[in-house]
Amino acid sequence: MDNEKIKPVLNGTAETMLQCFYARAMHSRNPKNKFRDEKAEELVERLDYDFSRASKDAAMSGGIVARSVVFDELVSDFINKNPDCTVVNIACGLDTRAYRMDNGRLTWYNLDLPETIAVRDSVFKESGRISTVACSVLDEAWVKQIKVRGKMLFIIEGLTMYMTADEVKTMLGIIRDNFDNAYVCMETLCPMFVKKEGLEKSIKATGAKFTWGANSFDDLKGIADGFRKVKDDNIVRGMHTLNPAYKLVTWIPLVSKFSEKILVFEKA
Repeated sequence: MDNEKIKPVLNGTAETMLQCFYARAMHSRNPKNKFRDEKAEELVERLDYDFSRASKDAAMSGGIVARSVVFDELVSDFINKNPDCTVVNIACGLDTRAYRMDNGRLTWYNLDLPETIAVRDSVFKESGRISTVACSVLDEAWVKQIKVRGKMLFIIEGLTMYMTADEVKTMLGIIRDNFDNAYVCMETLCPMFVKKEGLEKSIKATGAKFTWGANSFDDLKGIADGFRKVKDDNIVRGMHTLNPAYKLVTWIPLVSKFSEKILVFEKA
């Protein structure tokens, strides 16, 4: 891999991937880290981007790392039970989970918008079992590029808060109608925090807007037709992992209610 600097040209929702990538890389570099992301540490140096806002946004970085801890747990559990599975990482950005989870047998597709995948490809140069798909998740054309099927895990992290309810319904409908054995882990924002992206200053600076949220699978109503609930999860135990002191407040029911959710469900 060469050392040439890469200047990503992104804005709005697509640009938020850089904030997330930076948060994971900086956490990994901390001697007290709770997970290592060596690839993020290595590659963040190759991006010609001003991360100054992200470096000062504790609310954003804490939430990103807490959800990463919980998603890693959920994804690892699925892969351990289904070692030859296929994973589709929707709105992947510069996520490096594939490299933390790879067991040498799985197939992993990183799916995102063409402009985002252009940045990802310039950094990761993925092919083979771990590869990219450049397409909107709302365009059913991406389905044809998922060549390896079987036990299917769909990761939807850091996306639905920027979508409308109808767009979430369309995305889930495409998954339901085209894949058997579909198992979904989907992050959702507490509805109370919709329109409050200003709480995370580095996200607000990109121009991205929070537009939708849900607290439970039951909140999805007609949005997730054809799926059944496995469990409603959240990022609270990720917060515990980062800082045991959080246990002093996270027992309070309101903390779980207002935290980011990870809804786990499967095709019925």
